[in-house]
Amino acid sequence: MKTKKYLLPLFVLMIAALGCATFSTNGTGPVSNPTSRGPDPTATRTPQLAIPAKTGGADEPVLVTGEIPYTSPFFLNSASEPFVMLEDEAGFVKRDKEFRFALQGQTIGPVILDNDKKLTYSLALPEVPQATQLDVDNNGSSDAGVQIFQVAYWSNTWGGPFLEERDGKGWSTAYTSAITDPEKQDEIVGGTLVVWAPDDKQSFPTGFGPDGKLFTADDPTATIPAGYSLVDLNKEPFRVYKEANPQITLIEGAGAVKDYSTMSYPDSFDALFKKASVEYPFTELKGINWEALYQQSKPNFDKASSSAEFYTALRDFVNQIPDGHVNVTLDRDVFYANYGGGFGLVLTLLSDQTLIVSEVMPGKPGDRAGIQRGAEILTWDGMPVMEAVKKVVPGFGPYSADHTRLLGQVVFLTRVPPDSQVEVKFKNPNGQEETVTMQAETEYDSLFTTMPSFNQDMLELPITGEVLDSGIGYIRITTFSDDYLLMAKLWDRYMKNMVDNEVPGLIIDLRSNPGGSLGLALDFAGYFYDKESTLYENYYYNANSGQFESTGYPANIKPAPLYYNGLIAVLVGPDCVSACEGFAYALHQDQRSSVVGNYPTAGAFGEVGLGQYKLPDDFSMQFPTGRSVTPDGEVVIEGQGVIPDITVPVTLESVLGQADTLLEAAIQALQKQIQ
Repeated sequence: MKTKKYLLPLFVLMIAALGCATFSTNGTGPVSNPTSRGPDPTATRTPQLAIPAKTGGADEPVLVTGEIPYTSPFFLNSASEPFVMLEDEAGFVKRDKEFRFALQGQTIGPVILDNDKKLTYSLALPEVPQATQLDVDNNGSSDAGVQIFQVAYWSNTWGGPFLEERDGKGWSTAYTSAITDPEKQDEIVGGTLVVWAPDDKQSFPTGFGPDGKLFTADDPTATIPAGYSLVDLNKEPFRVYKEANPQITLIEGAGAVKDYSTMSYPDSFDALFKKASVEYPFTELKGINWEALYQQSKPNFDKASSSAEFYTALRDFVNQIPDGHVNVTLDRDVFYANYGGGFGLVLTLLSDQTLIVSEVMPGKPGDRAGIQRGAEILTWDGMPVMEAVKKVVPGFGPYSADHTRLLGQVVFLTRVPPDSQVEVKFKNPNGQEETVTMQAETEYDSLFTTMPSFNQDMLELPITGEVLDSGIGYIRITTFSDDYLLMAKLWDRYMKNMVDNEVPGLIIDLRSNPGGSLGLALDFAGYFYDKESTLYENYYYNANSGQFESTGYPANIKPAPLYYNGLIAVLVGPDCVSACEGFAYALHQDQRSSVVGNYPTAGAFGEVGLGQYKLPDDFSMQFPTGRSVTPDGEVVIEGQGVIPDITVPVTLESVLGQADTLLEAAIQALQKQIQ
């Protein structure tokens, strides 16, 4: 019998799905169009082409319709003003990932999400499209050429209803009518293109040629009919045909979930391990011995005979990999059996390694035992308390950095099987040492209290801001995975007010932000840059070479239309994860910001959009596949986080008091610099 998954409302899924660094720079989401880039200012445009001669046939393409299948758990996060577009492929023909889609050439159509969570689209073809005219016949003479398109899914984030540079550039590599190969620099290798010719004297490739690449000098060519034609690249030679209402299913691409759900437990683990262990980007950094880990883990999967045993084997496996982006969905029954009991106590570790009780839930075992807020825990279950803490296996692991693991162990020290008894020695404020034995009861309130994202107001906007009494601006960003269009408008409005009112200093609060779209985060960072700057390059495993290779397009910060030139303080902590860390890192590179925190950020910065897996019994797992590396070869963020310039100690007074000591420290730091 299957046990139920996705424990404890939705908050656990948020940990797995939102704490993700994604390298996409367009508005289509974490795995859609990951290589899209901007314009070719020298491209030849043809806004006034002659209308082609009528083909005379009822099969002249007029309307393209179809479905957009998706498996990625991140896909719908990006659905702000989604549409399909007749995407100008001049970027691909020129291999220009900075190609921008000219406004006059953007023909778009509606996307509909039905009750079955299935996306459908329709795209009416204009009689004369206004894209780039491309001469691809390789005959050595200058011809009028053709216009070449993919049907591609996009969504709008910035500006008006059409795509602008920050929404995306280059050519689509996911959710499109063509097939691209990420291990061949995103070359188009199959699928369907839409081609428009002004007359019947233009030629188009009939195959990939000896080099296996499209639109290169060795392509064989033949004339193509006037008007619209569909080109099936999966045929050899290519099939060129007309159809009035072609139905084209868009292709999800490399971001599709790897589905091993119909395999046995041992076989699904083998398939997962074979792929994930090779593509994992931090093997050397973290010193992982994959062969030893396989030999240790495999017997647990071989003997698993139930969903609970399979899940336990998965948890034991991922807990050996110190990476906050490696995780598996939770099994409610197994979690309850191991961590469902609590004492109504919330613990906080002070900077001097003292463990105190920061909150006591009324009427719970801790309260009944006489433990008060501010009490120091001295021993736990017969061991010195920090020794006991370091033996804890947290239920929400693994973690990328030592400080986040330690804090997770503190949280889960008080999570035990229901009805368990624990002997605790403590000392209340102004009291004597006492020893009590408590029996755990089923309660999750104390666990929820430790999770900032769970305690946020459900109606709160993802970005809020104000000008403080000190005259310093304050903006809080709680996610990069909400409605992108809404977030872009909020951010732009707040930044415009800061600039227009000449606010001299700005505090950006990222302390509770589990991440989301890194592309959106870096767009936000562009408001603090007055010139383009390269942060790092992204590396992925290439099966063809057997090596990790750069994508060839570095993560650049490009100036936004608005520039804020004041001083900046960034509030961070271990609940700033993934894309949040990328944003903090980008701000810190500008040399104008001070990072303020009790601890560094989470140190989890692997890209996960391409590393999603579906396993038996409805379990899902993710592994990072990409790493970020600076020009001098240093891995960015992973394992250490963004480290504060100003470290504010965690003290008994700061925990029990009403003041926000991090905010106060940031205000003081900015005021000193402003004066």
